[in-house]
Amino acid sequence: MLPILLDLPVIKIYTNGVFLVLAFFWGSFLLWKNFLLTSRKEEEIFDGLFISISGGLLLGRVFHVALNFEDFGFSIFKFILINGYPGISIYGFLIGAFVSMWLYFNMRNIDIRETFDYVIPAAFLALGLGKLGSFLSGSEIGGRTNFVLSLEYPGLEGSRHLTSLYEGIIFLIACFLSYKLLFAVRRDKFLKGSNFFFFWWFFSLIFLIIDPLKTDKTILFGFGFNFLLSAVLLLTFTLIFIYHFRSFIFERLKLLKFKQLKNGKKVFKNIHKKEKRKSS
Repeated sequence: MLPILLDLPVIKIYTNGVFLVLAFFWGSFLLWKNFLLTSRKEEEIFDGLFISISGGLLLGRVFHVALNFEDFGFSIFKFILINGYPGISIYGFLIGAFVSMWLYFNMRNIDIRETFDYVIPAAFLALGLGKLGSFLSGSEIGGRTNFVLSLEYPGLEGSRHLTSLYEGIIFLIACFLSYKLLFAVRRDKFLKGSNFFFFWWFFSLIFLIIDPLKTDKTILFGFGFNFLLSAVLLLTFTLIFIYHFRSFIFERLKLLKFKQLKNGKKVFKNIHKKEKRKSS
């Protein structure tokens, strides 16, 4: 692992910090490229981006402090001094970021469902790069395993799961899928807001699967906090998706059934014609 990328005489450059900067840069770039497809002004988009990041950092920190209250207490200095007392809840950050963005664009009378469709690919890209940085820096360590894809960490016994690497690769794949979904929405193959539902459903599914493989996690009722919240969100967004898109799903199923019947009739007609030719 490489926690320090460059150890200069004056300053140390940390690997995790470099990848967070890359996540912000490339996420912002993809966000800008996506919104070039719309009539939105650049200042509106980037104002919303910085407001959402600020809201995400604030709520993410609040979540982390609340979940680890025994380490922070009521000390405002421990809350502010993130270098000395590090930690930000990923779920707190995402909830804070999306709520802040929703409030901002709602005040500007901008369709938030359509906006989220363009934001989600950039969010997945930033998450993927951030998780790759966590893997290379060794800041996230998985549980012990005999699996082929594993790694030994200095000072720890046994091989460990590459949880942050798994998440990084999966989120980059999700970036590609959500980008494809964006253009499907633009062609009216899916309803507006589909990417938002896809994000929370997919994100909670991945965290539900991978969280049990991690070691450094907040335990609540015998389970990891992220695991419990992921289970609730996965069930919730599955039900919301089915309810919200029920008419759309039924229409697609009817269309698929109609196409199958139509193709079946064509096959039957072709067979019938061949039999007539043979008999003649």
